[in-house]
Amino acid sequence: MIYFVTHNKNKYIEAYKEFKENGIDISWIEMEYPEVQGNDNEFISRWSCESLVGQVNEPFFIDDTGLYIENLNGFPGPYASYVHDTLGNSLIVRLASGSRAYFKTVISFYYKNNIYQFSGILKGIIADVEHGGHAFGYDPIFVPENSNKTLSELSIEEKNKISHRGKAIKKFMAFLKDNSIV
Repeated sequence: MIYFVTHNKNKYIEAYKEFKENGIDISWIEMEYPEVQGNDNEFISRWSCESLVGQVNEPFFIDDTGLYIENLNGFPGPYASYVHDTLGNSLIVRLASGSRAYFKTVISFYYKNNIYQFSGILKGIIADVEHGGHAFGYDPIFVPENSNKTLSELSIEEKNKISHRGKAIKKFMAFLKDNSIV
């Protein structure tokens, strides 16, 4: 069993579906954990993973995601969750409608005293208005490249095929299989 440590149920649901479709069992450890402030998702993800060693079942993984908006010089970057909770989608739309942007997810996996990292990027633009309602975070205002729908207008399966988290998970699953961990 591999454990996904997150307080975000929506992240877990997306990951669970992707792993399940590929015959890999994961279990959710619902908890908040310390997150160092930094400008780099890799550093933040690794630091958070290291902080959990000895506190949770192993092997485990976490993820850290940032939203980088071109017209805002990369803001909110790795502070995406805090900015979303503080300002919400409507202010981001007012500030950056039509701007190119990308999501970046970095998964850190702790296994046998080592940390392995896997990343995924999804490019797109900030929508003019919020669309859809079943997703979370910035999904209602992010339109992926080569799409006319926001992430929240896609099914979880459609989103996982193209998303930043889905790409990182695919790399992670390949590593697990290539190294006979699952």
